[in-house]
Formats: sequence, structure tokens, C-alpha cells
Amino acid sequence: MTLILTRSDIAGLLDRRAVRHAVEAAHAALATGHVQNPAPQAITLPHNGSAIPMTAADEHGVTVKLLADLPANRARGLPTQRSTIIVTSAVTGECVAVLDGRAITAVRTAAASAVATDYLARQDASVLGLVGAGNLAIEHAHAIADVRRIRKIVLWSRTTDTVATFRAGTESLGITTEFAESPESVVERSDIVCTLTPSRDPIVSGHWFRPGQHINAIGAPPRPDHREIDAAGMRRARLVVDHHPTVMAKSGAVLQAIAEHAITADDARTELGHVINNRALGRHDDTCITLFESVGLGLQDLATTQLVLTEAIEHNIGHAIDLTN
Repeated sequence: MTLILTRSDIAGLLDRRAVRHAVEAAHAALATGHVQNPAPQAITLPHNGSAIPMTAADEHGVTVKLLADLPANRARGLPTQRSTIIVTSAVTGECVAVLDGRAITAVRTAAASAVATDYLARQDASVLGLVGAGNLAIEHAHAIADVRRIRKIVLWSRTTDTVATFRAGTESLGITTEFAESPESVVERSDIVCTLTPSRDPIVSGHWFRPGQHINAIGAPPRPDHREIDAAGMRRARLVVDHHPTVMAKSGAVLQAIAEHAITADDARTELGHVINNRALGRHDDTCITLFESVGLGLQDLATTQLVLTEAIEHNIGHAIDLTN
């Protein structure tokens, strides 16, 4: 039988802290070769769209998340990114589940940033800066507040509507939120900075970085011509990536910095899993600037989906159908 889970089914099953621990373990396993996460190959679609099959496997299961990146959807009033996850048994080949990918993607993305923050940010980092105020910003506020004692959030957004939604979504944290007039102001006032915009051109300059700062670069679409951080930022920071082959396939920030001779491909070889496993040094000292380049992995979807399916089965949530009938 195949379990079908909608977005509303999934939302109530996601435990942020459990997802963070699962994502941390997944990155550690990736660094030792115990799981598989092939670099994705983008498929070109009409109207500058693309489809990216993000695959991953461990001894139990295989997931394929089809991510559709459709800029033309903005004019239609629809999400520019949509995704569906298919889970198959690694033992029997049975299609175990089909899940909407939106909630899983947001929570696992924030979880990966929180893991990176836990390993790379200064222990005394207490001001979180967010460039962008959408749903990803809400998830990042919750996830990072779980690994550092955040006393203040500095927020910038292009629209006031998203700011109001952000305040409502983070009220339970009890953390003061201040509005910044620009991305530069966010960087100037924060110990930890998360960039969460679908920017094509750099929205943050590395010249703004301060000693000891940690940056999570998250928001740019998985396209070689999109980036939130400029080449100076890539050059100034100690760069840690989620997965070198995947970054070299779809990180505009890394690929353009290489093209501009600011860094080399070898500068992007340190993976988060290497730092977790103590195979590479993350932060050198309290003055070091660290940057986590997050492009998103199918492996993160696999780890999160396994948690969701366990909870769904235990609580009898979702709709099971026989695809073979």
C-alpha cells in the first residue's frame, strides 16, 4: 500500500528538533559514504522554468523529490517552487508514500541551517539577522533559537505583509524583533545572518561582514545565475557547503565566485558533514567569518520524510491506496 500525505497532513507531524537531529545524522552519514545523494541534473522547462529531481538513498529507502522552479507562476499568483516526494522501499521496491514537499522542504532547510549554526557560529552569538521575512524566515527563527540563546531578531523585508506574518509566526519564541531598513543594516547588527530571498543578483556584500560573524546563505533558487552573496563574501568567509557535488551543480554563489576568480572549486570542498565528524575545521577562532552555502539536498528530504512517515503510521494519518491494483 502507498500512503498519500497532503501538506495539511504533514504540518502536524513535523517536530523541528527531531528533524534537526535527523538532518545532522544524515550529513554525518553522507560524509562517511554510508548514504547516497547524487548531484541533481536540471531539466529545462518552458518560460525559464526548470525541474530538478533530487534523489537520495539509505539502506531502508529511496526518495525522489521533483522540485519545479517556475518563475512565471509569480504572475499567476502561484508558488514559484512546488515539489512532490516519492518514497520507495530499498528492499522491496514498493512505492511506500507520496507526499507534498512544501512543509518538509521548509523545515528541513531551516534544520540544516541550525545544524550549521550550531557547529560554525560563536557560542555567544545572540542576535539573529534575517534578510527576508517569508515562511523560511519563520522556520529559521524557530530552528536557530533552539541552538543559540537568541535575545533579538533583526529583520528586513521588501513588504510589510510578510513582516506581520513573521511576527505572528514567531510570537511564541518571546524574542524581540526589530525592523531594519536594508540588508546592510541587518548584517551590521547581527551575529548570525540568514539570507532568505529568491535573489538573482547579490543582495548581501561580503564587504559588510564583521569578524566573528556566521552567515547561512539559503534563499537563492538552485540556478547557476542566481546568488544572494557576492564574490567578496565567498572570498572573505570560511566556506562550508552542504554537499560539494551538488553545490558545483546548482550554487550560483559558488559558481560565479569561481568564474570571477574570487575562490576556487577546492575552496568549496569542506562539507557540513566533515565538520560534524571532525574531519575538517569549521570555525578557526572567534574572529573567523563562517559561511554555510545551503543549496538543499535530497538526503535532507529523505531523513525528514522517514520521521513524518513513522508519525503518520503511528497516528493513522493519511490515505492509503494500492497502486498495483
